Amino acid sequence: MTSPDALVRVATARGVTTLTLDSPHNRNALSTPLMTELLAGLAAAVADDTVRVIVLDHTGPVFCSGADLKETAAAYASGTVPAGMLGDVLTAVWECPKPVLARVAGPARAGGLGLIAAADLAVCAEEATFAFTEVRIGVIPAVISATVLPRLHPRAAAELYLTGDTFDGRRAAEIGLVTAAVPADGLDAAVTRYCDSLVRGAPAALAGAKRLLRRPPATDLRTEIADLAELSTGFFLSDDGREGVLAFREKRPPRWVAELDEAAEVSG
Repeated sequence: MTSPDALVRVATARGVTTLTLDSPHNRNALSTPLMTELLAGLAAAVADDTVRVIVLDHTGPVFCSGADLKETAAAYASGTVPAGMLGDVLTAVWECPKPVLARVAGPARAGGLGLIAAADLAVCAEEATFAFTEVRIGVIPAVISATVLPRLHPRAAAELYLTGDTFDGRRAAEIGLVTAAVPADGLDAAVTRYCDSLVRGAPAALAGAKRLLRRPPATDLRTEIADLAELSTGFFLSDDGREGVLAFREKRPPRWVAELDEAAEVSG
């Protein structure tokens, strides 16, 4: 059970674990305690075989304001800043073997955009606003570039990194920062639709598809085709591959979907 004073709340239902940033007093800033809890929540969700999808959510009007600047200012005396842990968080989300979906109902700034970009899918309210504000306080969006730049169109990245200007959810979708922008009253329904689709994938296949999306560009097409053909054969011959093909032919849900349905009936 989540502690009453937790900064990241955890809830699981029908194969979906929701990690909710719950530090509205500082606009869900990425403080060391919050990031520590978020890393722990991600690790627990990955270790739980009943969890198929992870949703990043938030309380309060702001998704995430970025680094905790109060904590950063206090750290100056030691000659360090807590940016290193942000790298750990982004890596954990990016490399998570289970699909991660960000639900963004309100503004995100700086490091918060890195978190959104690290997720496999992100759905935001059209009214949500975003900005890479780093240059306006004399720093640069260095750590978050590892997840942000692979998502953004290059011209948009140059414009928004250099100006620090604010943009809305529609623009965020146009430039690749988020998967989709929807009216605020349709946000929960959109997240539910994605989760319902994601849990239908076999866990090992979802992890494999994520690795496929992260493969570096091929330098030799013939070698790449041969490697991918071997990879494809391995999945077709796997237990899940055999079960999926058989279920399709028998016009029934595959085992991993049936297991979720049975668990939902028991809990209901």
